[in-house]
Amino acid sequence: MPHSLVESLSGCLEFHLNYQQTKVNQHVLNINQTWSISMNLPTTMKIVEITVPGGPEVLKLQDSNVPVPQADEALIEVKAAGINRPDVLQRMGLYPMPKGVTQIPGLEVAGVVVAVGEQVQQFKVGDKVCALTNGGGYAEYCAVTATQVLPIPENLSFTQAAAIPETFFTVWANLFDIGRLKKDETALIHGGASGIGTTALAICHALGIKTFATVGSEDKVEALSDLTTAINYKTQDFEQEILNHTQEQGVDVILDIVGGSYFQKNLNLLKRDGRLVIIGFMGGRIGKEFDLQKLILKCATITGSTMRARNSQEKAQIAQSLHEHVWPLLAQGKCLPQIYKTYAFSDVQSAHACMEQGDHIGKIVLEMNA
Repeated sequence: MPHSLVESLSGCLEFHLNYQQTKVNQHVLNINQTWSISMNLPTTMKIVEITVPGGPEVLKLQDSNVPVPQADEALIEVKAAGINRPDVLQRMGLYPMPKGVTQIPGLEVAGVVVAVGEQVQQFKVGDKVCALTNGGGYAEYCAVTATQVLPIPENLSFTQAAAIPETFFTVWANLFDIGRLKKDETALIHGGASGIGTTALAICHALGIKTFATVGSEDKVEALSDLTTAINYKTQDFEQEILNHTQEQGVDVILDIVGGSYFQKNLNLLKRDGRLVIIGFMGGRIGKEFDLQKLILKCATITGSTMRARNSQEKAQIAQSLHEHVWPLLAQGKCLPQIYKTYAFSDVQSAHACMEQGDHIGKIVLEMNA
């Protein structure tokens, strides 16, 4: 990271930073009134490393170099980072990062911009932002493609903002883009108490869309009662319950994080022209045999999707849609992320253990200065 700042001749307060150990990695940073913030950037930072595949105990704090932002990136001083199911799978060795991407876990952060690449115009040093990362969120500093960065609404804290990107990007892309959910339609959200689930239910509720949700306890049924009609799948047949509630009609869109074990029931619940979007496989990766004739007669669409496989252009488009359609709702205090529990950055092992227990309702967040 920078150890000196040399004022450029442009007269626009642009500076060249000489990065330690990498003289070729010089970047012109666009710095406005808050340029002094970047003068004290350290050369090293704390990160969470997955030492070997395994349980939460394999997560260790280590020292690493502060990343150098590329021309299209913003460097964020991380104040909070969200915990997500893909982080757990990555830690277990079941969901590796794509080639060329940092192995540091963490898919969403909130913090303050401390440097920007020369192509970045939409953000400046000092801006409070949240971001969908390609990895690297479990760190004191994170470099993120600027088109995946969004401003934090004034009424949200860093902790709340860190709980937004991964789930909001995922829900919007799958429920509204791929699933084409409309305001006059009905949706079923499996895993309703998860981060994805609570986000989907909150957005739908804010938009006036009728929903159902499956959950695994009566406490979760009660917790979601203001947002949806929740069904305890452990004590009730969710298929029959939803058919009863919909006069045997079923639903238009199903967002499924469970996978294999729910496949036939999902198909039974889809209306004509219904859409099933599968984004997880907590209930199994292999689907059982299902009735192809029913699929054909219903003219149903079945799609699998993952955010990790999307390129930067696709993620940028999702960010633009969120800023247009959801950010105004957040600013009004609607569809706010539901925070279950926060942990200090140094207690990341406990945060992962909490995620794996499955009792949480909403999001789990790491706080850097807790």
